Amino acid sequence: MSGVDLLQKYNVPVPRYTSYPTVPYWKNEVSHAEWQSAFTRRFHIGNKLEGISLYIHLPFCESLCTYCGCNKKITTNHSVEEVYMQALLQEWRAYLRLMGEPPLLRELHLGGGTPTFFSPENLGRMLTEILESCSISPAHEFSLEGHPNNTTREHLQVLYELGFRRVSYGVQDNDPEVQRVINRVQPFSNVVNATLMARSVGFTSVNFDLIYGLPLQEPVNMTKTIQECISLRPDRVAFYSYAHVPWTSRGQRLFDESDLPDAARKMQLYRIGKELFTAAGYQDVGMDHFALPGDALHTAHTRGRLHRNFMGYTTQHTSLLLGLGVSAISDAGDAFVQNEKTLAGYYAAVQAGRLPVHKGYMLSDEDVDFRRYILDISCRGRTSFQQRHLPVLKEVVFPVLQSFREDGLVAYDDAGACVTALGRNFLRNVCSAFDLHLQRGRSGQPSQLFSKAI
Repeated sequence: MSGVDLLQKYNVPVPRYTSYPTVPYWKNEVSHAEWQSAFTRRFHIGNKLEGISLYIHLPFCESLCTYCGCNKKITTNHSVEEVYMQALLQEWRAYLRLMGEPPLLRELHLGGGTPTFFSPENLGRMLTEILESCSISPAHEFSLEGHPNNTTREHLQVLYELGFRRVSYGVQDNDPEVQRVINRVQPFSNVVNATLMARSVGFTSVNFDLIYGLPLQEPVNMTKTIQECISLRPDRVAFYSYAHVPWTSRGQRLFDESDLPDAARKMQLYRIGKELFTAAGYQDVGMDHFALPGDALHTAHTRGRLHRNFMGYTTQHTSLLLGLGVSAISDAGDAFVQNEKTLAGYYAAVQAGRLPVHKGYMLSDEDVDFRRYILDISCRGRTSFQQRHLPVLKEVVFPVLQSFREDGLVAYDDAGACVTALGRNFLRNVCSAFDLHLQRGRSGQPSQLFSKAI
């Protein structure tokens, strides 16, 4: 089967596997008591040994990017910063009381929304209170998502002084017409300035996020965008497939769907990007991600230490991820929770003195075990099977892997599975073989649940 035929065959809706089970399967309610018990248990098991990861969701943006599927709030009223910061700090203090001792902070990431919507002074004030209540791991990694249009030297300087060394800029596409239709007008000169500014302040890792499959994207303008970005030598690049999910992201209904590349064109855009990054010396380290040799993500990949969580691929591996802020997700290893998804609900919960959790999932022993298989495949490209799982593997997983083996994507036997060089282009698909919730429920699977793999 040709490469194009394989791309067409496997361009099907599958999760991105930043969690397992994936969020659409979180149907059960998790009580506050269950979550508090799971959180405190995991904290006291792992805090001194490995520390915790912390994700802070800052949801505000001044304008709507129509492609965006994130939880965001559009406003130009910056008075919202103070109200939100106070609520988030109140949530943090509630978790500190549950911890009972200073957490060892290993990983901190600011996501959004647009974190640099907040003023440098407010970011510094909020983060200082959080960091002063923690012990900071010598191996810590602090990072943020930055917008090239509004990230200032003052933002970067304040964050640098607090220990941040990595910034990911949302570039998406440099073509003016593509930018116009997705409502993200961002001259490439702004990307250049933001990149040079971060490096001059002292940031040691500058990363770009790019998207293929956006409306009006063509091979010529995609090639130009990537070549321009490569000229700045970002340390790593996330080259994401545009996830068209208008049933959950209403902003995606604001452009004409006829402007979207069809499946064949989208696949062509992906192949152009992969070939250009590879030719420029970037290494494919997993789903959507490329890194230069010497970058920490590349080093973790080559040493088999790569990890994946709700923040995507990471060099840090902690068994407790705490998410603060509206819609933020936390992971205690055997339990997931997501915070209230509306600002009104989030504020009401915090003001009532309770943790603002909205929904969650308590993992079964089987979930925990198969989560490990999916992490192994997504991060290392191979996994070893526990013999007690063979009945389930043979009934549910092996029939799917057999199809992949016939197409040259995997090799497997009763001892384990390994992804081939060709199969690395289809990691999401290979991971899906181990998704028991997905495989067992295929007959009644809703058609609009996940974005397509390519």
